[in-house]
Amino acid sequence: PVFNWVALKPSQIDGTVFTELNDEKVLQELDMSDFEEQFKTKAQGPGLDISALKVKATQKAPSKVTLMESNRAKNLAITLRKGGRSIQDICTAIETYDQQALSLDFLELLLRFLPTEYERTLIGKFEREQQSLEELSDEDQFMIRFSKIPRLVERMNVMIFLGNFNDTAQLLMPQLNAIIAASMSLKSSSKLRNILEIVLAFGNYMNSSKRGAAYEKRTRSEVGRWDAGWVDTALSQLLEMKSTDRKQTLLHYLVRVITEKYPELTGFHTELHFLDKAGT
Repeated sequence: PVFNWVALKPSQIDGTVFTELNDEKVLQELDMSDFEEQFKTKAQGPGLDISALKVKATQKAPSKVTLMESNRAKNLAITLRKGGRSIQDICTAIETYDQQALSLDFLELLLRFLPTEYERTLIGKFEREQQSLEELSDEDQFMIRFSKIPRLVERMNVMIFLGNFNDTAQLLMPQLNAIIAASMSLKSSSKLRNILEIVLAFGNYMNSSKRGAAYEKRTRSEVGRWDAGWVDTALSQLLEMKSTDRKQTLLHYLVRVITEKYPELTGFHTELHFLDKAGT
């Protein structure tokens, strides 16, 4: 007779008790002739050859050990076929940063298969048990070799960065050119240089012994730092530092001084170019 049941796919039994069962072993241990006699059908035809069934069971290839989830292993197999190289060649190319051996597309695909912590745990267990690599699929063998590459994540990212460098540089070049042009414009502006000299003069005056008693009331933090690195801090403080009556900032005062004493500097912005493009 036929025992009607629905066969499960391998992915449906992963992690269940059925992966640990060995029905062939039971078949070899039992005498099935009595079962056949008790449950045989009346249909004509040759009887079941138990001995042949036992031989077939013993000849059945043992299921391979697996270190990866089935869908992930299948996707890795597809990726490796696209690479068209042996496991050793792929891993050696990564270890030596061989950009010619592996395409950028292949590297980006391979980045999805970096060994997980769980897979590394299974690999460690497999190696401690000193099992044979022949028991593993090609994908699992690759994963073991792949996981042995020193600083794997960093190497992969470096190779992908190098592979993308030319395209990235082309995309950034217009912006870089704008920044360079704006920097040259700032550097070559004589009017801006004169304005910075005025700002520096006021800062040094406030920090020197030349200032009057009114300045002595200011704290060191309020005066700020006007040393060799003054550009980094002082310019931002022009709006923060206020007069005694709190009605104007140092920036407002400097604008008035420049307008009245150095009117030729008021149009300094006409010497500055590409600032808008550099700032976007």
